[in-house]
Amino acid sequence: MAKRTERYLEVAEQSVRISSPDKPWFPDAGLTKWDVVQYWLQVAEGAVRGVCGRPMALERFVKGMAEPPFYQKRVPKNRPDYVETVVLKYPSGRSAEEIVVQNLAQLLYVVNLGCFSLHPHAVRKDDLHHPDELRIDLDPVPGVPWSQVRDVALVVREVLHEHELVGWPKTSGKRGLHIWVRIAPQWTFDEVRKAALAVAVEVARRTPDLATAAWWKEERHGVFVDYNQNAKDHTMAAAWSVRPTPQAQVSMPLSWDAVPDSDPTAYTVRTAPGLIADHGDPHAAIDDAVGDLTSLLALREDQERDAPDDDPNRPAPTAGRRTSTKPLIIIGESDDEAAAMAGLERFKSAHPKVVEHLAPHHVL
Repeated sequence: MAKRTERYLEVAEQSVRISSPDKPWFPDAGLTKWDVVQYWLQVAEGAVRGVCGRPMALERFVKGMAEPPFYQKRVPKNRPDYVETVVLKYPSGRSAEEIVVQNLAQLLYVVNLGCFSLHPHAVRKDDLHHPDELRIDLDPVPGVPWSQVRDVALVVREVLHEHELVGWPKTSGKRGLHIWVRIAPQWTFDEVRKAALAVAVEVARRTPDLATAAWWKEERHGVFVDYNQNAKDHTMAAAWSVRPTPQAQVSMPLSWDAVPDSDPTAYTVRTAPGLIADHGDPHAAIDDAVGDLTSLLALREDQERDAPDDDPNRPAPTAGRRTSTKPLIIIGESDDEAAAMAGLERFKSAHPKVVEHLAPHHVL
Protein backbone atom coordinates (compact mmCIF):
# COMPACT_ATOMS: atom_id res chain seq x y z
CA MET A 1 0.00 0.00 0.00
CA ALA A 2 1.35 3.42 -0.98
CA LYS A 3 2.15 5.68 1.91
CA ARG A 4 -0.22 8.63 2.26
CA THR A 5 1.41 12.03 2.18
CA GLU A 6 0.21 15.42 3.30
CA ARG A 7 1.40 18.99 3.62
CA TYR A 8 0.31 21.90 5.75
CA LEU A 9 -0.04 25.57 4.87
CA GLU A 10 -0.11 28.33 7.46
CA VAL A 11 -2.63 30.88 6.17
CA ALA A 12 -5.17 33.23 7.77
CA GLU A 13 -3.89 32.18 11.22
CA GLN A 14 -4.81 28.57 10.52
CA SER A 15 -2.91 25.42 9.65
CA VAL A 16 -4.59 23.97 6.56
CA ARG A 17 -3.99 20.33 5.67
CA ILE A 18 -3.47 19.38 2.03
CA SER A 19 -3.82 15.63 1.56
CA SER A 20 -2.17 13.67 -1.27
CA PRO A 21 -0.46 16.74 -2.75
CA ASP A 22 1.31 14.70 -5.45
CA LYS A 23 -1.92 13.23 -6.85
CA PRO A 24 -2.27 13.97 -10.60
CA TRP A 25 -5.22 16.31 -10.99
CA PHE A 26 -4.78 17.42 -14.61
CA PRO A 27 -2.59 14.73 -16.19
CA ASP A 28 -2.76 16.19 -19.71
CA ALA A 29 -1.40 19.48 -18.38
CA GLY A 30 1.06 17.77 -16.04
CA LEU A 31 -0.52 19.37 -12.96
CA THR A 32 -0.72 17.79 -9.52
CA LYS A 33 -3.04 18.72 -6.69
CA TRP A 34 -0.19 20.69 -5.12
CA ASP A 35 0.30 22.64 -8.36
CA VAL A 36 -3.35 23.67 -8.28
CA VAL A 37 -3.09 24.65 -4.61
CA GLN A 38 -0.14 26.89 -5.54
CA TYR A 39 -2.30 28.48 -8.22
CA TRP A 40 -4.95 29.40 -5.64
CA LEU A 41 -2.29 30.93 -3.42
CA GLN A 42 -1.19 33.17 -6.28
CA VAL A 43 -4.71 34.41 -7.11
CA ALA A 44 -5.93 34.35 -3.51
CA GLU A 45 -7.09 37.95 -3.14
CA GLY A 46 -9.34 37.89 -6.21
CA ALA A 47 -10.49 34.33 -5.57
CA VAL A 48 -11.66 35.11 -2.03
CA ARG A 49 -13.35 38.28 -3.27
CA GLY A 50 -15.34 36.24 -5.78
CA VAL A 51 -16.83 33.87 -3.20
CA CYS A 52 -16.61 35.84 0.04
CA GLY A 53 -19.57 35.37 2.35
CA ARG A 54 -21.52 33.20 -0.08
CA PRO A 55 -22.94 29.71 0.54
CA MET A 56 -21.22 27.27 -1.77
CA ALA A 57 -22.23 24.00 -3.43
CA LEU A 58 -19.34 21.55 -3.75
CA GLU A 59 -18.32 19.94 -7.03
CA ARG A 60 -15.77 17.40 -5.84
CA PHE A 61 -13.16 15.89 -8.17
CA VAL A 62 -11.54 13.74 -5.51
CA LYS A 63 -9.32 12.05 -8.10
CA GLY A 64 -8.84 15.08 -10.29
CA MET A 65 -9.79 14.68 -13.94
CA ALA A 66 -9.41 10.89 -13.71
CA GLU A 67 -13.04 10.42 -12.67
CA PRO A 68 -16.29 12.39 -12.94
CA PRO A 69 -17.11 14.62 -9.96
CA PHE A 70 -19.88 14.19 -7.45
CA TYR A 71 -21.94 17.05 -6.09
CA GLN A 72 -22.39 17.81 -2.43
CA LYS A 73 -24.49 20.59 -0.96
CA ARG A 74 -23.93 19.79 2.69
CA VAL A 75 -20.70 20.54 4.50
CA PRO A 76 -18.71 17.43 5.58
CA LYS A 77 -19.44 16.42 9.17
CA ASN A 78 -15.77 16.10 10.12
CA ARG A 79 -14.54 19.60 9.43
CA PRO A 80 -12.12 21.97 11.18
CA ASP A 81 -13.47 24.51 13.63
CA TYR A 82 -12.41 27.38 11.38
CA VAL A 83 -14.84 26.37 8.61
CA GLU A 84 -17.94 28.61 8.55
CA THR A 85 -21.38 27.47 7.41
CA VAL A 86 -24.93 28.68 6.93
CA VAL A 87 -28.22 26.82 6.49
CA LEU A 88 -29.67 27.48 3.05
CA LYS A 89 -33.31 26.65 2.24
CA TYR A 90 -34.18 25.50 -1.28
CA PRO A 91 -37.42 26.02 -3.25
CA SER A 92 -38.14 22.30 -2.82
CA GLY A 93 -38.54 22.89 0.92
CA ARG A 94 -35.32 21.08 1.77
CA SER A 95 -32.38 22.74 3.47
CA ALA A 96 -28.64 22.21 3.58
CA GLU A 97 -25.83 23.46 5.80
CA GLU A 98 -23.36 24.81 3.25
CA ILE A 99 -19.80 26.09 3.48
CA VAL A 100 -19.21 29.84 3.48
CA VAL A 101 -15.72 31.02 2.52
CA GLN A 102 -14.53 34.22 4.18
CA ASN A 103 -10.75 33.86 3.93
CA LEU A 104 -7.94 31.93 2.27
CA ALA A 105 -7.80 29.16 4.89
CA GLN A 106 -11.45 28.31 4.29
CA LEU A 107 -10.95 28.47 0.52
CA LEU A 108 -8.02 26.04 0.68
CA TYR A 109 -10.06 23.68 2.83
CA VAL A 110 -12.64 23.56 0.03
CA VAL A 111 -9.94 23.07 -2.62
CA ASN A 112 -8.48 20.17 -0.60
CA LEU A 113 -11.86 18.43 -0.84
CA GLY A 114 -11.33 18.23 -4.59
CA CYS A 115 -13.17 21.45 -5.48
CA PHE A 116 -11.01 23.23 -8.00
CA SER A 117 -14.13 24.81 -9.51
CA LEU A 118 -16.02 26.93 -6.96
CA HIS A 119 -19.80 27.37 -7.16
CA PRO A 120 -21.14 30.11 -4.87
CA HIS A 121 -24.73 31.28 -4.67
CA ALA A 122 -25.65 34.86 -5.58
CA VAL A 123 -26.46 35.76 -1.95
CA ARG A 124 -24.37 36.52 1.12
CA LYS A 125 -24.57 34.78 4.46
CA ASP A 126 -26.17 37.79 6.20
CA ASP A 127 -29.12 37.96 3.75
CA LEU A 128 -30.08 34.72 2.06
CA HIS A 129 -33.30 36.06 0.52
CA HIS A 130 -31.98 38.95 -1.58
CA PRO A 131 -29.23 38.42 -4.17
CA ASP A 132 -26.50 41.05 -4.39
CA GLU A 133 -25.45 39.85 -7.84
CA LEU A 134 -27.21 39.62 -11.19
CA ARG A 135 -25.60 36.97 -13.40
CA ILE A 136 -25.66 36.70 -17.18
CA ASP A 137 -24.33 33.56 -18.85
CA LEU A 138 -23.50 33.76 -22.56
CA ASP A 139 -23.78 30.16 -23.71
CA PRO A 140 -22.96 29.48 -27.39
CA VAL A 141 -24.74 26.66 -29.17
CA PRO A 142 -22.46 24.12 -30.88
CA GLY A 143 -20.53 25.55 -33.81
CA VAL A 144 -20.66 29.18 -32.68
CA PRO A 145 -17.19 30.79 -32.64
CA TRP A 146 -15.74 32.65 -29.66
CA SER A 147 -15.70 35.86 -31.70
CA GLN A 148 -19.50 35.82 -31.72
CA VAL A 149 -19.61 35.37 -27.95
CA ARG A 150 -17.40 38.44 -27.59
CA ASP A 151 -19.62 40.48 -29.91
CA VAL A 152 -22.72 39.60 -27.89
CA ALA A 153 -20.92 40.44 -24.64
CA LEU A 154 -20.28 43.98 -25.89
CA VAL A 155 -23.98 44.41 -26.60
CA VAL A 156 -24.79 43.21 -23.08
CA ARG A 157 -22.43 45.88 -21.79
CA GLU A 158 -24.23 48.47 -23.88
CA VAL A 159 -27.64 47.50 -22.49
CA LEU A 160 -26.39 47.48 -18.91
CA HIS A 161 -24.77 50.89 -19.35
CA GLU A 162 -28.04 52.37 -20.61
CA HIS A 163 -29.63 51.24 -17.34
CA GLU A 164 -26.77 52.64 -15.23
CA LEU A 165 -25.37 49.22 -14.35
CA VAL A 166 -21.76 48.04 -14.49
CA GLY A 167 -21.02 44.58 -15.88
CA TRP A 168 -17.88 42.64 -15.00
CA PRO A 169 -16.96 40.09 -17.70
CA LYS A 170 -15.05 36.86 -17.27
CA THR A 171 -14.57 33.74 -19.33
CA SER A 172 -16.58 30.77 -18.13
CA GLY A 173 -13.45 28.65 -18.39
CA LYS A 174 -15.05 26.61 -21.14
CA ARG A 175 -16.84 27.96 -24.25
CA GLY A 176 -18.89 30.78 -22.78
CA LEU A 177 -18.60 34.12 -21.04
CA HIS A 178 -20.13 35.38 -17.80
CA ILE A 179 -21.06 38.93 -16.87
CA TRP A 180 -21.58 39.72 -13.19
CA VAL A 181 -23.47 42.82 -11.99
CA ARG A 182 -23.33 43.87 -8.34
CA ILE A 183 -26.71 45.08 -7.09
CA ALA A 184 -28.15 46.30 -3.82
CA PRO A 185 -29.62 43.30 -1.90
CA GLN A 186 -33.20 44.57 -1.96
CA TRP A 187 -34.84 42.53 -4.73
CA THR A 188 -36.16 38.98 -4.62
CA PHE A 189 -34.77 36.14 -6.71
CA ASP A 190 -37.79 36.40 -9.02
CA GLU A 191 -37.20 40.10 -9.54
CA VAL A 192 -33.49 39.64 -10.25
CA ARG A 193 -34.30 36.88 -12.72
CA LYS A 194 -36.87 39.16 -14.39
CA ALA A 195 -34.27 41.92 -14.70
CA ALA A 196 -31.81 39.48 -16.28
CA LEU A 197 -34.55 38.35 -18.68
CA ALA A 198 -35.04 41.99 -19.69
CA VAL A 199 -31.36 42.17 -20.61
CA ALA A 200 -31.52 38.88 -22.54
CA VAL A 201 -34.58 39.86 -24.58
CA GLU A 202 -33.17 43.30 -25.37
CA VAL A 203 -29.83 41.86 -26.49
CA ALA A 204 -31.62 39.30 -28.67
CA ARG A 205 -33.79 42.07 -30.15
CA ARG A 206 -30.73 44.12 -31.10
CA THR A 207 -28.73 41.17 -32.47
CA PRO A 208 -31.30 38.68 -33.82
CA ASP A 209 -28.71 36.94 -36.00
CA LEU A 210 -26.18 36.58 -33.17
CA ALA A 211 -28.10 35.93 -29.95
CA THR A 212 -31.27 34.42 -28.55
CA ALA A 213 -33.23 34.36 -25.31
CA ALA A 214 -35.38 31.40 -26.44
CA TRP A 215 -35.74 28.93 -23.60
CA TRP A 216 -36.15 25.59 -25.41
CA LYS A 217 -32.84 24.33 -26.72
CA GLU A 218 -34.13 23.28 -30.12
CA GLU A 219 -35.30 26.86 -30.74
CA ARG A 220 -31.95 28.48 -29.97
CA HIS A 221 -29.32 29.77 -32.34
CA GLY A 222 -26.10 31.69 -31.90
CA VAL A 223 -25.42 32.70 -28.32
CA PHE A 224 -28.05 31.94 -25.68
CA VAL A 225 -28.25 34.80 -23.18
CA ASP A 226 -29.06 32.66 -20.16
CA TYR A 227 -31.00 34.59 -17.53
CA ASN A 228 -32.24 31.58 -15.57
CA GLN A 229 -28.92 31.28 -13.71
CA ASN A 230 -30.53 33.83 -11.37
CA ALA A 231 -33.02 31.27 -10.07
CA LYS A 232 -32.80 30.72 -6.33
CA ASP A 233 -31.23 27.27 -6.39
CA HIS A 234 -28.63 27.96 -9.10
CA THR A 235 -24.90 28.47 -8.70
CA MET A 236 -22.21 29.40 -11.21
CA ALA A 237 -18.45 29.07 -11.38
CA ALA A 238 -16.74 31.89 -9.51
CA ALA A 239 -13.99 34.10 -10.90
CA TRP A 240 -10.61 32.31 -10.97
CA SER A 241 -12.27 28.88 -10.74
CA VAL A 242 -10.32 26.07 -12.41
CA ARG A 243 -12.61 24.28 -14.83
CA PRO A 244 -12.57 20.57 -15.67
CA THR A 245 -10.79 20.91 -19.01
CA PRO A 246 -7.65 19.00 -20.05
CA GLN A 247 -5.40 22.06 -19.89
CA ALA A 248 -6.94 23.41 -16.65
CA GLN A 249 -8.52 26.54 -18.09
CA VAL A 250 -9.71 29.07 -15.54
CA SER A 251 -12.69 31.41 -15.34
CA MET A 252 -10.62 34.51 -16.07
CA PRO A 253 -11.78 38.00 -15.05
CA LEU A 254 -11.40 40.45 -17.92
CA SER A 255 -11.54 44.19 -18.39
CA TRP A 256 -13.88 45.34 -21.14
CA ASP A 257 -10.90 46.58 -23.13
CA ALA A 258 -9.53 43.01 -23.11
CA VAL A 259 -12.75 41.31 -24.26
CA PRO A 260 -12.36 41.94 -28.05
CA ASP A 261 -8.96 40.20 -28.15
CA SER A 262 -9.63 37.56 -25.50
CA ASP A 263 -9.14 33.82 -26.01
CA PRO A 264 -10.51 31.48 -23.32
CA THR A 265 -7.88 28.83 -24.05
CA ALA A 266 -5.14 31.30 -23.13
CA TYR A 267 -6.18 31.47 -19.46
CA THR A 268 -5.00 28.44 -17.52
CA VAL A 269 -3.57 27.49 -14.14
CA ARG A 270 -0.13 28.08 -15.61
CA THR A 271 -0.77 31.46 -17.28
CA ALA A 272 -3.37 33.27 -15.14
CA PRO A 273 -1.11 34.04 -12.14
CA GLY A 274 1.35 35.83 -14.41
CA LEU A 275 -1.43 37.92 -15.91
CA ILE A 276 -2.67 39.08 -12.52
CA ALA A 277 0.91 39.80 -11.42
CA ASP A 278 1.48 41.97 -14.50
CA HIS A 279 -1.89 43.69 -14.80
CA GLY A 280 -3.73 43.23 -11.49
CA ASP A 281 -7.22 41.82 -10.98
CA PRO A 282 -9.65 43.39 -13.50
CA HIS A 283 -12.48 42.83 -10.99
CA ALA A 284 -10.75 44.48 -8.03
CA ALA A 285 -13.39 47.23 -7.82
CA ILE A 286 -16.45 45.04 -8.37
CA ASP A 287 -17.85 45.58 -4.87
CA ASP A 288 -17.74 49.36 -5.37
CA ALA A 289 -20.17 49.35 -8.29
CA VAL A 290 -23.53 48.51 -6.69
CA GLY A 291 -26.47 49.07 -9.00
CA ASP A 292 -30.26 49.51 -9.03
CA LEU A 293 -32.64 47.23 -10.96
CA THR A 294 -35.63 49.58 -11.14
CA SER A 295 -34.97 50.57 -14.75
CA LEU A 296 -34.50 46.99 -15.99
CA LEU A 297 -37.69 45.85 -14.25
CA ALA A 298 -39.58 48.64 -16.02
CA LEU A 299 -38.04 47.52 -19.31
CA ARG A 300 -39.31 43.99 -18.71
CA GLU A 301 -42.85 45.30 -18.14
CA ASP A 302 -42.66 47.09 -21.49
CA GLN A 303 -41.40 43.93 -23.18
CA GLU A 304 -44.22 41.84 -21.77
CA ARG A 305 -46.79 44.38 -22.90
CA ASP A 306 -45.40 44.68 -26.43
CA ALA A 307 -44.39 41.05 -27.08
CA PRO A 308 -46.02 39.48 -30.17
CA ASP A 309 -47.91 36.22 -29.86
CA ASP A 310 -45.11 34.42 -31.71
CA ASP A 311 -42.35 36.00 -29.64
CA PRO A 312 -39.17 33.99 -30.43
CA ASN A 313 -37.73 34.90 -27.02
CA ARG A 314 -40.32 33.26 -24.82
CA PRO A 315 -39.11 32.99 -21.22
CA ALA A 316 -38.74 29.78 -19.29
CA PRO A 317 -42.13 28.56 -18.04
CA THR A 318 -42.80 28.72 -14.32
CA ALA A 319 -45.33 25.88 -14.32
CA GLY A 320 -47.01 23.32 -16.50
CA ARG A 321 -45.74 20.79 -19.01
CA ARG A 322 -43.44 21.61 -21.87
CA THR A 323 -44.94 22.11 -25.32
CA SER A 324 -42.27 21.88 -27.99
CA THR A 325 -42.75 23.98 -31.13
CA LYS A 326 -40.21 22.06 -33.23
CA PRO A 327 -39.54 18.36 -33.91
CA LEU A 328 -37.24 16.74 -31.38
CA ILE A 329 -35.77 13.27 -31.89
CA ILE A 330 -33.89 11.63 -29.03
CA ILE A 331 -31.12 9.45 -30.44
CA GLY A 332 -28.77 9.22 -27.48
CA GLU A 333 -29.61 9.90 -23.83
CA SER A 334 -27.21 9.30 -20.96
CA ASP A 335 -25.84 10.92 -17.82
CA ASP A 336 -22.42 10.34 -19.38
CA GLU A 337 -21.58 12.74 -22.21
CA ALA A 338 -19.23 10.28 -23.93
CA ALA A 339 -21.97 7.63 -24.04
CA ALA A 340 -24.49 10.10 -25.47
CA MET A 341 -22.03 11.22 -28.14
CA ALA A 342 -21.34 7.59 -29.01
CA GLY A 343 -25.07 7.23 -29.65
CA LEU A 344 -24.89 10.22 -31.98
CA GLU A 345 -22.05 8.64 -33.95
CA ARG A 346 -24.03 5.41 -34.33
CA PHE A 347 -26.98 7.43 -35.62
CA LYS A 348 -24.76 9.19 -38.16
CA SER A 349 -23.41 5.88 -39.44
CA ALA A 350 -26.89 4.42 -39.80
CA HIS A 351 -28.43 7.51 -41.48
CA PRO A 352 -25.78 9.23 -43.63
CA LYS A 353 -28.37 11.01 -45.81
CA VAL A 354 -29.90 12.66 -42.76
CA VAL A 355 -26.49 13.80 -41.53
CA GLU A 356 -26.03 15.82 -44.71
CA HIS A 357 -28.77 18.15 -43.52
CA LEU A 358 -27.56 18.55 -39.93
CA ALA A 359 -25.88 21.75 -38.76
CA PRO A 360 -23.99 21.92 -35.43
CA HIS A 361 -26.84 23.78 -33.70
CA HIS A 362 -29.30 21.02 -34.61
CA VAL A 363 -27.63 18.66 -32.12
CA LEU A 364 -28.27 19.56 -28.48
